[in-house]
Amino acid sequence: MSEAVVSSRIRLARNLSDYPFPVRMTQSQKIELADKVSAVAKSILDFDRIDMQNLSKTQAISLVEQHLISPEFISEPVGKTLLLSKDKTISIMINEEDHIRLQVIMPDLRLTEAFAVADELDTKLSKSLNFAYSEKLGYLTACPTNLGTAMRASVMLHLPALQRSRAVARISSNLSKLGLTIRGIYGESSEPVGALYQLSNQVSLGISEQAAIDNLKNICSQLVTQEVKARERILKDIEVTDTVCRSLGILKTARLLNHNEAMNLLSNVRLGVAQKIIESLTLSSIDKLMCDVQPASILQSFGEELSVQERDIKRADYLREKLN
Repeated sequence: MSEAVVSSRIRLARNLSDYPFPVRMTQSQKIELADKVSAVAKSILDFDRIDMQNLSKTQAISLVEQHLISPEFISEPVGKTLLLSKDKTISIMINEEDHIRLQVIMPDLRLTEAFAVADELDTKLSKSLNFAYSEKLGYLTACPTNLGTAMRASVMLHLPALQRSRAVARISSNLSKLGLTIRGIYGESSEPVGALYQLSNQVSLGISEQAAIDNLKNICSQLVTQEVKARERILKDIEVTDTVCRSLGILKTARLLNHNEAMNLLSNVRLGVAQKIIESLTLSSIDKLMCDVQPASILQSFGEELSVQERDIKRADYLREKLN
């Protein structure tokens, strides 16, 4: 399914019963909890510890762009800590909306594998950390919508053909009836860029983790099938295939590219690679470029003091180098 599925993510929310929720915690309590959770987690796996207050705004936003933390996590950084595995597939946000947000992210449709990793780590953490749990409500969370399993499963989808045919809005309204939601690239309240969408479960109370994953996989498969059929239709139009090929030409020669233009061009190229119109590139290489060309990531790579135009020049330079 890699033609339309970019990545899979499992996120578990957990709170310690002997501390108030983060919104009610003092700064000293947050620091104490961060130290406690970090010590336990690092005894299980070799995590790098990143205290958010030590990062520049650009460095923090870059972590959001890599989908390693949530946009909300970069506000009021004191007492917030990120634990990151060496390969960046596992991250733990400490003191976001909940005490612990454990995330596992993998390429392609690998929800079952991602959940197995998250579940194993969660089990090991629970042996040393007293998680808040109710027999009636499941895991207790700051937001009632996360009660129950406190699990959010999601897949990042590339849906250029469905977006072009304006079908995503119709699909979105139907998904809510099935306990799912489809959002932009960075989740809640974000807009889709480069035809990238995040499909995730909304319901965590009264349903098991496996049932939620199975439901998500089933709907994901249906969406991918619709996307594939829509691609077959639109690619019969020479203007569409011409746009795909022109997009690669622009990326290989442009001297100035803003973020949205770069993402839309890369989206067209990804479509071309998936449909074998372009055979010199791979889907994984395009997915990496889509991450690398984000605004803060460009600044982190080439200098945080760049002007907007200088950043757009560096983005174009980077893409030319990688694609030629």
